[in-house]
Amino acid sequence: MQANTADVVDVEHREQPPAQATPPAVHQPAPIQQRAIVSTTPSDLLRIAVEGGADIDKLERLLVLQERWEANEARKAFTAAMSAFKCEPVEIFKKKAVGYNTKDGDFVGYKHAELSDVTDAIAPAMARHGLSFDWDIHQGNNVITVDCVVTHVLGHSKKVTMSGAPDTSGKKNLIQQVASTITYLQRYTLLAATGMSTKDEDDDGAGGADDQPGTDTQQQRNTERQTTQPRATQSKADQPAFYDQKKFDANKATWREMVLNGRKTVAGMIQFIESKGAPLTQEQKNTIDSWSHEND
Repeated sequence: MQANTADVVDVEHREQPPAQATPPAVHQPAPIQQRAIVSTTPSDLLRIAVEGGADIDKLERLLVLQERWEANEARKAFTAAMSAFKCEPVEIFKKKAVGYNTKDGDFVGYKHAELSDVTDAIAPAMARHGLSFDWDIHQGNNVITVDCVVTHVLGHSKKVTMSGAPDTSGKKNLIQQVASTITYLQRYTLLAATGMSTKDEDDDGAGGADDQPGTDTQQQRNTERQTTQPRATQSKADQPAFYDQKKFDANKATWREMVLNGRKTVAGMIQFIESKGAPLTQEQKNTIDSWSHEND
């Protein structure tokens, strides 16, 4: 079958609209790339220098820088650990009584914390924060010196030093005199180094430390019984010739300053005054003892 012209369908020719011009491209800023900040430590620099074949002179300078950096990091860690330790609920109670009971049953004297009371309370809390303590003891020229050193696991440390004469109170032998003073100094250097204090803390006056085995307290008890007897029952021969109270009052301001400044311990001051030939009364000793707690 042949197609004729009638079979041809005219197709309307429509002009296509001109293509729209492409709008000019808007310049977009390049995206900002986030760069991680990497902290380079002196140890990294030292490693790079070794790998790069640096000379000995440069390596030594880097080693000095590394040591300074580590010391500073240890110091900051020590400070943070001590701050955390201070937040611990540590309580140091005075447990040892020093004194006597009167015939009416009243206690005359005071209590203080022994060295074991202090260490038992402080040591576990310090260990939880990477802290420990130790003592170095030196002796010479009749003076005992104790250094308490508090150390952090990273190596930074703090030292507190105190000195005192051997404790000659009572009838201690030479070893006991030294041991008594060492115990006293250990207790108070540890408290000072850690910034701690005991509950209702009291110094132990004449000895300044815990009683040692073999200490003779019979003379003290005899004196106490004499001072608690009614005056009418004591003859002048039986009454102890104690240090004159007027002289004590006249000098106590100077003596107090010596104790507060650390020039003399309580035990040393009592020994110094009694060396003038007259023993101190218990009240006078307690007065001297109280001076050491004014800064507590």
